Amino acid sequence: MNNNQLTPENILKTGMAFWPAKTLLCAVELGVFTELAQGSASLGALSERVGLHPRGAKDFLDALVALGFLKRDGDRYSNTPETDLFLDRNKPSYIGGILEMANRRLYQIWSNLTEALRTGKPQNEIKTGEADLFEMLYADPAGLKEFLSAMTGVSRAADVTIARTFPWKDYHTFVDVGTAQGDLAVQIALANPHLRGTGFDKPEVRPVFEDYANALDVADRVDFVPGDFFKDDLPRAEVVLMGHILHDWDLPTKKMLIQKAFDAIPTGGAFIVYESIIDDDRSKNAFGLMMSLNMLIETPGGFDFTGADCMGWMKEAGFSNTRVEPLVGSDSMVIGIK
Repeated sequence: MNNNQLTPENILKTGMAFWPAKTLLCAVELGVFTELAQGSASLGALSERVGLHPRGAKDFLDALVALGFLKRDGDRYSNTPETDLFLDRNKPSYIGGILEMANRRLYQIWSNLTEALRTGKPQNEIKTGEADLFEMLYADPAGLKEFLSAMTGVSRAADVTIARTFPWKDYHTFVDVGTAQGDLAVQIALANPHLRGTGFDKPEVRPVFEDYANALDVADRVDFVPGDFFKDDLPRAEVVLMGHILHDWDLPTKKMLIQKAFDAIPTGGAFIVYESIIDDDRSKNAFGLMMSLNMLIETPGGFDFTGADCMGWMKEAGFSNTRVEPLVGSDSMVIGIK
């Protein structure tokens, strides 16, 4: 391709990507999609309901149309099928929690990425001497519930895929380590009635987990065990799962947690790690690579990793067979068999 055929379109689109991102995040914050879940609305009515000033209202809503997040018929706006399903706060399929957190926290601290790249140090609350993200969350029941719900939203599709595609017929028990609201455990139980499962997390998580399991009618087969995976042995089960856990920590901690998983399962048991696994060539999964940059900003030592990395750590811990399987989007699972 000669220079006359080159265009700066991708450079400009990426460099200005904060424009569409912030437009969507503001729409979630304002409750635009939740309001429209009740039915289509005119510019004036919708503006009044979500609190838009007349000067920017039409440009804002029409930008959401152009971006594919709203539909417009005449002067009436409505949700698309996707935004109606995933961005209505009143639906169990709502994934806006993670976007609300992105708008409130990540958008601001990502402005310090250059400093993080130069210093290797976190740029979140730790930078100003405040408690870290997890300490603050676990100290605030309302904030913790919102965060755990956000984690469910971002993980739901992968959770359902794991529940349906892993050969669960060969096993009877499982434990989800760092279970959060418990969606992975619940989805596995819903898809596999013969299984009994455990959610393992800090004691503060118990009421949120139990409410969720009760709401989806699996509380008779999924229980909660409180604990700290730094201090305690993991509950024993035939399958141990860790979803979006290992990337929070430095390499020695990753290896320690993998060893604890190995010790918790019997011969023939399985360990499942799922994350935004980076492709081995480190050139395709941009989301996974940027998630690793997020760990740079958020944690003292966390980072994301390739499937080959994870399989190597598993073999070092003693797992005899390992493999990587794609899930949905940027997520994959790494499976180790003892």
